[in-house]
Amino acid sequence: MPPAPGAPSPVRPPAVPSALDYVGSGPPTYDPEPTTLPAADPDALGELVADTVLDGARYGACTVRAVSLRGDSARYRGEPRRDALLTARFGAGEQALVLVAMATGVRATPGAHRAAAEACRLIGRAVGRSHQRLAEDIRAARRGDLKSGLNRLTDRSLGRLRADAAAHDLDPEEHTASLRCLLLPADPGCRTRVFFGTGDGGLFRLRDGEWQDIEPRVSPAGTTGAPVVGFGSPLAETPEGDRLTMDLGIPTPPSPYEPAPEPPREPFRFRASVARPGDVLVMATSGLADPLRGEPALCAYLARRWSGGTPPGLAAFLADAQVRVKGYADDRTAAAVWEA
Repeated sequence: MPPAPGAPSPVRPPAVPSALDYVGSGPPTYDPEPTTLPAADPDALGELVADTVLDGARYGACTVRAVSLRGDSARYRGEPRRDALLTARFGAGEQALVLVAMATGVRATPGAHRAAAEACRLIGRAVGRSHQRLAEDIRAARRGDLKSGLNRLTDRSLGRLRADAAAHDLDPEEHTASLRCLLLPADPGCRTRVFFGTGDGGLFRLRDGEWQDIEPRVSPAGTTGAPVVGFGSPLAETPEGDRLTMDLGIPTPPSPYEPAPEPPREPFRFRASVARPGDVLVMATSGLADPLRGEPALCAYLARRWSGGTPPGLAAFLADAQVRVKGYADDRTAAAVWEA
């Protein structure tokens, strides 16, 4: 029924902007929606991985949104999502500690999705068993204790993952994962946010409408350190004048009496920072971190969408996180924290 003459017009909610499919130079190669399901083993249905997982919560002064979705390439090829996501709360009340963990399995490796999921479970179990001490260290700003303790927990978790490689007929460097974690105390009086992990990805902060890349910088393992005796070019001859045989660059096989050296491991990354009201902290796997670093249009779009202090709902966050960029077709996993 139309309103009576002279009656005030009904108040309508503001129009919700339509979801954007892509930004950048042109449309991506693949379809925007899932095409092919991964193959299933009737005796291992518990190992199936959903195309998309979405989660969220509000604790203390922060609101959390988290998503993990299969990349365009995997959707087209019928491959499982190699990214895994875990969100968990340990403890209760203001003493609780929230963990967001994400992992990416090794590309082109059988069971990469299983390794990523197991990496999240292992670090989740380790953090959960130590959550009271970790929460105390965060509130007391014991940065050194946090860094050393979380480094040990990460090494042990990924060490157990690599040790299980033989059970899957894989090499240890194949049965591993990049691992990235956030620790968020539920205490509203504590605004310290702790990031830690190893491997590729990104850590960003949206402050006053501008993106900041705050990924901890580390040197590649084994490339820095004090001088080592014997490290350098070999001598051309002995002190007695004897010519040495030519070095053909062929690695010396491991001694049967000594274990073969392990491949170099990814350096540990750690950052503890105090958030400001209005900040948005974003942790992501390479699938989102790379286009954020490489496509200014995506940075600008997400800055507009996520600035302003009001966190998006779960559906809106998913729509934002899956805006595509040509040339970037990997799985995407991201967690964003809005500060009240």
